[in-house]
Amino acid sequence: MLALRKATERGFANHGWLKSFHTFSFANYRNPQEQGFSDLLVINDDRVAQGKGFGTHPHRDMEIFSYVLEGALEHKDTLGTGSVIHPGDVQLMSAGTGVAHSEYNHSQSDPVHFLQIWIVPNARGAEPRYQQTHFSADSKRGRLRLILSPTGEQGSLEIRQDARVYAGLFDGEEQATLTLGSNRYAYVHVAQGQIELNGQTLAEGDGVRVRNEQVLTLANGKQAEVIVFDLRPNELPMMP
Repeated sequence: MLALRKATERGFANHGWLKSFHTFSFANYRNPQEQGFSDLLVINDDRVAQGKGFGTHPHRDMEIFSYVLEGALEHKDTLGTGSVIHPGDVQLMSAGTGVAHSEYNHSQSDPVHFLQIWIVPNARGAEPRYQQTHFSADSKRGRLRLILSPTGEQGSLEIRQDARVYAGLFDGEEQATLTLGSNRYAYVHVAQGQIELNGQTLAEGDGVRVRNEQVLTLANGKQAEVIVFDLRPNELPMMP
């Protein structure tokens, strides 16, 4: 079963320097019907003005990853990490017992567009850690490239949860199929462009809860960039 969450139904916040769409309840956006899905708690679609950003703030016991679509995102944290994240880069910060970080638009002339996604971890009180790697456009072109997994397989980043996250780029006749394990849920988020999921047309910003389906087929993309989450069969996120 595919349950569509249209982009136009998301929460929206306009802070001037930040324009953010919230797939699930976040900050001042509260929707009792949208409290996450399985272990997926937050998908924020953020656009940050040049030279602006989020000052240093703390997190704990959360798997937080950033996926840059356009521009460059500058990251600093209390683990001593300093980096700039570009399109194709994936950053994963496991907050564990606690970490503080800041995120700024690295450019003084161009905006940055990125997704920040939170996944509930499988244990509290783990040691904080930071990971970052680059996944080329070629590795995602016409296929679903594994970018996060519990074991770090295939060069993916290692996430502390029974979740696998894939990213793909699709245009024209390119298509890919993902077979889910038995008794698994999934969530599909269209980051950019347009695509069909099992024959259903999805637009930029749309999301789909997937239950009781074993095969997902992505096809007929129009400059599409898609994130697919293979998840445990839970309805709502719960801290361990």
